[in-house]
Amino acid sequence: MLLGLILLSAIPALILAVQRVQHEQAQKTAALVMDYPAVVTQARRFGRDPLDLLTEYQRHGINGVGIYEDVIGNLIQRGEVFLKTGADLRAETGSAAVNPRNYYLRSLNPGVAEALPARYTIPTRTVQVDGQTWTEWPTDPTFLPVGPDEALIGTLKARGFMLVYRPYADDAVREPGADWPDVPFVIFNGEEVIGARTPELLAKINERLGDRVPALIEATPQRGLDTLIATHGAARTFSVNPAWQQRLDPITLASKYNLAARERSMRLLYVRPYPTINETSDLLTRTSDLLKKSGVTVTQPVIEAFHENTLLRTLSLIGPVAALLLLGLSYPLVRLGLLIAAASGALALVMNRFDPYAGVALIAAVTFPALGLVLRRARVSDWFVATGLSLTGVLFVSALGATKDSVLGLDPFRGVGLTLLLPLLLVAASFLPRQDLRKTVTDVYNAPIKLGDILIMVLAAGVFALVFLRRGNATGASVSDTEAKIRQDLQDTLVRPRFKEMAGHPLGLVGLSGVLPGYFGALLILGGVVGQSSILNTFSHFHTPLLISAQRCFLGLGVGLIAGLIAIQVVRAALHLWRTHGRAPAEVQA
Repeated sequence: MLLGLILLSAIPALILAVQRVQHEQAQKTAALVMDYPAVVTQARRFGRDPLDLLTEYQRHGINGVGIYEDVIGNLIQRGEVFLKTGADLRAETGSAAVNPRNYYLRSLNPGVAEALPARYTIPTRTVQVDGQTWTEWPTDPTFLPVGPDEALIGTLKARGFMLVYRPYADDAVREPGADWPDVPFVIFNGEEVIGARTPELLAKINERLGDRVPALIEATPQRGLDTLIATHGAARTFSVNPAWQQRLDPITLASKYNLAARERSMRLLYVRPYPTINETSDLLTRTSDLLKKSGVTVTQPVIEAFHENTLLRTLSLIGPVAALLLLGLSYPLVRLGLLIAAASGALALVMNRFDPYAGVALIAAVTFPALGLVLRRARVSDWFVATGLSLTGVLFVSALGATKDSVLGLDPFRGVGLTLLLPLLLVAASFLPRQDLRKTVTDVYNAPIKLGDILIMVLAAGVFALVFLRRGNATGASVSDTEAKIRQDLQDTLVRPRFKEMAGHPLGLVGLSGVLPGYFGALLILGGVVGQSSILNTFSHFHTPLLISAQRCFLGLGVGLIAGLIAIQVVRAALHLWRTHGRAPAEVQA
């Protein structure tokens, strides 16, 4: 009955998975956006015109330009206004009307300096010095934002570039966002969006965004952005720190941009030039080629929010709960099994703040990898049963966990560490014999332990610790340079399977084959649980397109199955050689 409930509940989960794939396939577009100030700096260094150099990069794949809001310093550079410190102006004119501690602006283009004070809350005054009109500022106004450079924006649009606007935040601006240009995307600078500290101002910014979509920068949380995203959605954006970029060659960096667009749903790929034009061209050409191979179209992305179906999600809740109950009933000690199942369910709900959908998604992620190996583990064919149940669990994890926020990476899957640890404990507990638990504890305590047993336990614990620490590659146990190179080569040619699966599945197959004596088989079955857990772990990254996770999963299954079947024969042959080496043929035959 419980299996039937699981299968029935998998139907709405499958429908949701199909809907998610349809949404993601329609979103396979990205823009290659070049940082304009960085191009200007590079062009001047080589004596080139910035717009001509940008056009050259356009031929190599760039279709967007990131432009910053002008500041008064830009007006000074373009010769629209003239700035003098009070000390300099007084030294030149000797006028007593000049305060040496202040700053003075004079228009070179009529009316420019006179129009600036109205933009700010800073008190200013107009003074006459030697027949010239100056605007006196109590602080240096060089870095005050003055709005967009409309002439530059018009030129870039005429050349076919999609524009990304980057406004500055300054408390002195009276009406921020009132003069933003007509562009599709806005990237805020710093650690917070404009108005993040003032609810009334944030509401104004939210309204003034209009049809513009804010950028969600990878690994750069910005305070107040969630408010804007709730109304306007978001364009996931990938950029590389300039200092880090200098340590990467163009081919390696191109691989990262491709991976971001293909596997992390990045819609804006924000690019800065290398010190040389040739390196920059190589980066853009390689990135464009990889994106084309990945099926990602370089164009202006159209951002559509992912919408979840509440009814289908609610129906999908039944399957994981039924699986957890089935798991508990399948233990040799049923009461212990039900207690473990209840504790696992409660832990999942607590970790997800009693959100039923997120909590049951975690229940699915920890239950289905263990369920198959608790139900059956007597022969190699049981691996297919376990894998089938794990793949069924994938539908529930996606159906319950994929939301508008989670696919944007705003609401990450809670309990990723549990998806690797808890299935191991659930399967390990199922090895307890059907007898009084006190007797089992006594038997284990009194069991003689050999030095070899200790070494094996230490080795097994070390391997698991490495796997657990490596789950995010964010610890001291990160990948080596060699493995990083292998990963890059794989991901540039196909979707890279997860190494935990390619190692875990063979271990599980060898353990189920029964070729190893004693508890070795059980240890390898637990290693196989890691492979099953990794399947669900792969699909818990909701910002990764479902089909990409599926390709990664099935590549891992295919490689793991082949390697496991070969390993069974190798282990069998090795054990036979160990037992018969040095013995006469007649003794072996006997």
